[in-house]
Amino acid sequence: MTTYYTVIESPVGELLLTGDESGALTSLSVPGQKGGRTVQPGWRRAPERFTDAEEQLAAYFAGELKEFHLEFSTEGTEFREKVWAALDAVPYGATTTYGAVAASIGASRAAVRAIGGAIGANPLLIVRPCHRVIGADGSLTGYAGGLERKQHLLALETGRAS
Repeated sequence: MTTYYTVIESPVGELLLTGDESGALTSLSVPGQKGGRTVQPGWRRAPERFTDAEEQLAAYFAGELKEFHLEFSTEGTEFREKVWAALDAVPYGATTTYGAVAASIGASRAAVRAIGGAIGANPLLIVRPCHRVIGADGSLTGYAGGLERKQHLLALETGRAS
């Protein structure tokens, strides 16, 4: 199966978008991201396949888009897919906690570490809003794309961007 990609600039740095043959978005990564993707031999650069994603990301960063409407194709365990679906339900401008995500999928409080692992494995930064998950004490804990980016995204969504 061919992987298509493009790189676009954003206020949080370069974004690497990948997609499959169906046109679905399979990942959105940033440089230095823990577990992020990098361009591989055999991938095809095809910016025209990502026009919709690029336009929606530009509108998001301009403060004009609050919900992405893109086709995704991600592969994860049943548990990770449940966690990722819970992320999709966190509204723009809001935050939630790891414990609340656990509760929303029917997992025990003891599963919070596993929840964190699933959130950290989210292949779709920004468009699947893992940046909206914070610590129970309100701290900006963990973000595969780096805490500075997380802080920027949350500030953008709450109208406190600098």
